[in-house]
Amino acid sequence: METTSLRNWKALAQSIIKGKEITYNEALQLLYVPDEEVLEVMNAAYLIRHHHYGKKVKLNMIINTKSGLCPEDCGYCSQSIVSEAPIDKYAWLTKEKIIEGAFEAQKRKAGTYCIVASGRRPTDKEVAHVVGAVKEIRQKTDLKICACLGFLTDDQAHELVEAGVHRYNHNLNTHADNYDNICSTHGYEDRVDTVTTSKKAGLSPCSGAIFGMGETNEQAVELAFQIKKLDADSIPCNFLVAVPGTPLEDKKTLKPMQCLKLLAMMRFVNPTKEIRISGGREVNLRSLQPLGLFAANSIFVGDYLTTQGQEPTADWGLIEDLGFEIEECAL
Repeated sequence: METTSLRNWKALAQSIIKGKEITYNEALQLLYVPDEEVLEVMNAAYLIRHHHYGKKVKLNMIINTKSGLCPEDCGYCSQSIVSEAPIDKYAWLTKEKIIEGAFEAQKRKAGTYCIVASGRRPTDKEVAHVVGAVKEIRQKTDLKICACLGFLTDDQAHELVEAGVHRYNHNLNTHADNYDNICSTHGYEDRVDTVTTSKKAGLSPCSGAIFGMGETNEQAVELAFQIKKLDADSIPCNFLVAVPGTPLEDKKTLKPMQCLKLLAMMRFVNPTKEIRISGGREVNLRSLQPLGLFAANSIFVGDYLTTQGQEPTADWGLIEDLGFEIEECAL
C-alpha cells in the first residue's frame, strides 16, 4: 500500500464519534502511514479516546496464580510445554496469596485485578479455588475482577459470574490464518468459542492480540475487526517479547512508531471500547510509551506473567505528566 496519504485523520475521527464505522481500507491505511504522519494520527485517535473516556486511565494488575506446567505449545509463551525459558514454575497459589494480591493491586492504584493461571482449561476444583478467593475479595474491596483461566465450560463460566467475577480474558492473539504458525495444540476457533461462552454466561469479554508474531498488516486489521465482531469490552494490545527459550525467540521487536499505528488503528476500529496497552509496552514502545495513551485508555501496572514491567511510580508519573488521571475505581 502507498504511504503518501496525509488524509484528514481528524475529520475521520470526528465522523466516527458521530457514529460512522471505519472501513477496512481506512483502517489498513493507518498502518501504512509514513512515520512523519503518526502525530496527526495519534491526535485524531485521541479525539475518539477523549470523547468516550476523557483523561481517565484505567490501571490493571495481574497475579500469576499458576506458573508454567502448561500442556499447550504456544510459541510466544514462556510457560508452554515447548518453552526452555528459565521461569518459576509452581502450582496454584493459596487463596490467601490471591487475596493478598488484591490488596497489592489497591496499593498500586489499580481498579481491575486480573487472576491468571496457566494451562489449557481449569478443573472444577480449580474453579472452586478461584471462586473462594473472589468471594472474599469482593467482600473486602471494590476492585473489578477479571479471570483468565483458559477454556471454560458453560457451568464454570456461570460459577465465576455467581462468585462476582466481572470480566473474562481470553485473547484471540493472532489472525486465524497465522494461528498454525504459533500453536498446534488448539486452534483459533477454540479461542473464539471461549470468548463466546464467557459472554453468554454474563461475563464481560476481554479479548485482544499479541502483535509482532509474523502477522501482516492486513491480518492485524482483520483481527481488529474480528474483535469488534465479538464485541469485546476490553481489548489488550500486547507486543511480543521474544523470550529466549521460546520458539519465537528470534522475532524482532516491533518499532515504537509501528506500535503507535497499531494502537491508533485499534481505537479507530473499536472506538467505544477499553483499549489496553499490555505486555511488551516497555520493550517495544520504549520512550514513546506516553504517546500510546493518546489512543489507549488503560495499561497494566507492575509485572506481567513472567516478564517484568516498570515500577508503579513510573506509570503514575507518566500519567501525571500527560495531564491524565488514574481511574482508581473501575466498577
